[in-house]
This record gives sequence, structure tokens and C-alpha cells, in this order.
Amino acid sequence: MRRAGTGEWRGWREATEEALYGPSGFYRGPEGPVGHFRTSVHASPLFAAAVARLLCRVDEALGRPAELAFVDMAAGRGELVTGVLAALPAEVASRARGYAVERADRPAVLDHRIEWLARPPKGITGLLFANEWLDNVPVEVAEVDATGVPRLVLVRDDDGAERLGEPVAGAEAQWLRRWWPLASEVMPFPGAPSAEVPSDEVPFEGARAEIGLPRDTAWAGAVASLDRGLAVAVDYAHFAAARPPFGTLTGFREGRETTPVPNGSCDITAHVALDACALPGGRVMTQRAALRALGVSGARPALSLAATDPTAYVHALAGAGEAAELTATGGLGDFGWLLQPVGIPNPMIGGLLADDPPADGLLVDVADHEEQ
Repeated sequence: MRRAGTGEWRGWREATEEALYGPSGFYRGPEGPVGHFRTSVHASPLFAAAVARLLCRVDEALGRPAELAFVDMAAGRGELVTGVLAALPAEVASRARGYAVERADRPAVLDHRIEWLARPPKGITGLLFANEWLDNVPVEVAEVDATGVPRLVLVRDDDGAERLGEPVAGAEAQWLRRWWPLASEVMPFPGAPSAEVPSDEVPFEGARAEIGLPRDTAWAGAVASLDRGLAVAVDYAHFAAARPPFGTLTGFREGRETTPVPNGSCDITAHVALDACALPGGRVMTQRAALRALGVSGARPALSLAATDPTAYVHALAGAGEAAELTATGGLGDFGWLLQPVGIPNPMIGGLLADDPPADGLLVDVADHEEQ
């Protein structure tokens, strides 16, 4: 879907909001996200099954409540919530209630038992799961000008052309100083929860950053909808020790990366500073480590199975291939999982770090994060 451009210069946040979620926005199209890019949800039913196992862990930590919520943020066409509810054991399924949170219209074929909402329900007990939601929360883009001043980047919606606007100020400038300092030769200690730019550092012209403040706010609001349980955000991520020097803003159309043009013709996305989003007690690990802890393995089945049960061998081999895609280095396995427990112990921590070295499993431990 493509809307007529106005030729107006606007900040990337406003332009992206209209391009993705406006009346003719990208996410209003009938095909939904699956028509343009492949997420873990679409890659294999193993993903939904793993999330169902996580929901069961949350259920145990909650003491098996009478009603157990599963909230699918940015639900697309409801594929994940449908798969999770179908994969639950009967006893848990009998108490589970599914919610799909999405700004597009409800699909006609969605199970009537799944509630379709524009915002997460309040006061729930269970698991809130946000798979590739935060990367589509629109943000402003900043770029350093020739004098070393970070300025907002303005974009024209008809062709994606850019120019620099006013200097970044206020809360956005504070966020940049803390979480993404636009300066040369700044390298915070690995795992540091924040960074400040030394006074003698000079920003270099052309350095860019996505100002993640709206994502921090959106995530805090989603977590606040939980009375007790676990909130999980899954996205391509970067961290304070290694921010990309020129940002990550890009577009996707029909499965291919493309120039981001905010006219509704393509997805517009940017990787997420998950360490900035994390609230006190949060923890980030790779999808590879998280899925392995939830029983998803890319190990090939024993060859002897081919002789005794060829059909089972073929099915197991296909499952191993799908698991390998979900956990692949350089691919979906590199996603970050931000785990935010509310009123319960983190159900993903027990025994995990003994099996996965910190470089591969635990990316950021923000248990001592200060209040934001």
C-alpha cells in the first residue's frame, strides 16, 4: 500500500508513524507483516511451542492462577497467540486467555476466543510477549553536523530525501548523552548500563543515532500492564559498548531490504537499544540461549532412526533445520530477549548461565539498573 506524498519535511518519528500506522499505512495492508518479511513466528511452529513452554514456566512461578493471560504484542494477524494457545497442555490451556494487541483490524478467521485490542489489557497475570514490536515503535533520528552538533534528521515522505533540522534538545538530548553518545573514540566498559560523553570528546560529522526514548516509554507502559508475571521483548538489538556509528534505520519490502521511504510502501524499522529499555530487574540474553533453554535444539536426529522409522527421521530432520534457523549465529539466533519479571523470580534464569557462556547467552544484566 502506498499513499500520495505531501513533500513535507518532518522528523522521522512523525513520518514513520503515518507511514506505518496511518489510514494507508504499511501495517494496514491485507497481507500483514508475513507478506514482506520473515520473523521467528513465521519461520517455524517450534517458536510458538517454545513460548508456550515459557508460559508454562510463568504459570508455575505464579502458582497456577485461575486465569493465565498470554498477551501477544504487535500480533500481526494473530499467528503467535494462536500457536501458543494450541501448544499448551490441556490443563494450562483450560485456564489460559489469549490477547492480541495490534493496530490493524482483526482478521476474520481469528479464533473468537482471542481478544483483539489496540492496547495491552491492564491488571493481567501471565506472560506479555513482544516479538519484533519495539523496532517498529517510531523514533527520531539524530545526525552530527559539520560543527559537531547533533541535529534532528528531517525526511520528505514522497522520496525519502533527508536534511538536518534543529539541534537535539531536552529529554531527547539527555537520552543521547546517556545511552548513545554521538562522539568519536567513546567506548564504555562492556556491560556498563549507561555512558556519559567525556567533555574533551568531539563528535564526528555524519555520526547518527536513533533516539530510543519512545521505545523506553512504550516498554515501561507494557510492563506496567502486568500485575504479576513476565514481560519479554524480542528484537535485533545493540548495547552501550558497541552502538552502530551510523544507526540502523532501514526499510523492508517483499522480503528485501530497501531504502526507507515513509510513504506506506515499505516497513520502516531500526534495531533496539534493549539495555536502555530495560527496567530494574531486567535481563537480556540471546534468542539462541533462550530457545535452547526452552528445548529448541538444532541437533540432527540419530542416523539409526532413518533405518527404524524413516518417516520419523524425516520429520525430526526438518525440525532440526527449523531449530537451526531460529538459533543461527548471524541470523535469528542473535536477537536479544529482554526478560522483565514482575512480582515473580525470572523463570528463565535457573541453570541457564551454567549452560551458556556470558558471551553467547547473557548479554546484559541490568538487575541493578537505576530507575529511569
